[in-house]
Amino acid sequence: MLSLPAEPPPGIALFDLDGTLIPWDCQLLFRHHVVRREPWRRVFLPIFLGLLPLYPILKTEGMKRVFLSYLWGMPPAKVGEYSESFAASLMAAIYPELREEIERHRRAGHLVVLTSASPEFYVSEIGCLLGFDLVLGTVVTPGELFPDLENHKGAAKVARLRELLPASYFDGTRLRNCHGYTDSTADLPMLELCQHATLVNPKPGLLEIGTRHGWQVVRPARPWRTKADFIRRSLKLLFGVGEDPGGLRR
Repeated sequence: MLSLPAEPPPGIALFDLDGTLIPWDCQLLFRHHVVRREPWRRVFLPIFLGLLPLYPILKTEGMKRVFLSYLWGMPPAKVGEYSESFAASLMAAIYPELREEIERHRRAGHLVVLTSASPEFYVSEIGCLLGFDLVLGTVVTPGELFPDLENHKGAAKVARLRELLPASYFDGTRLRNCHGYTDSTADLPMLELCQHATLVNPKPGLLEIGTRHGWQVVRPARPWRTKADFIRRSLKLLFGVGEDPGGLRR
């Protein structure tokens, strides 16, 4: 059980992960990390591709369960081993601008929270290496072909924060002196908890919302040069081929 002091910190910082601290969706990166080490797990990809047309029925949560089928039968100890090595491999790819923001909040004594829709088994390892005080992700127990999960996204992030943080950390509907960081409109419910926000490489829709609210915008460099390059790299990550298609080594 999480234990936090009742006395609220001088500030709180909420960081998304995928697209915010790193250029990619970690689910693609972790898949590549695993499949490069266990190539036979590519056999599960046709299941995911075959069920893609059913996305309107299965929704994001259902498709995430299907996507994670490549972890079928993997012992928890091996999942943990891969999670640790994966987290270590990501450190060079963390945006320097965002890493400095994490450190700035830590120096100020703020509660620094990593809150992600990616599976918590590797998000927790990433958060530990980056020095986060609290790490939250989608709780998944690998082993089954389509593992059970409750997608930690959108309003679910807010619900979990309200469940875990002491009531004294809130001032009405918002967290006290809170700054949120994201690249996605999916995190707008999270940003409603915050007095301040920073958008990372926002798309036009999110940028328009951010402009109306006076939110800060940062645009760290990403590894792909063109949309075609992004697609090429994404496919290599999905199929588990190539040494470093994500451009994680700088």
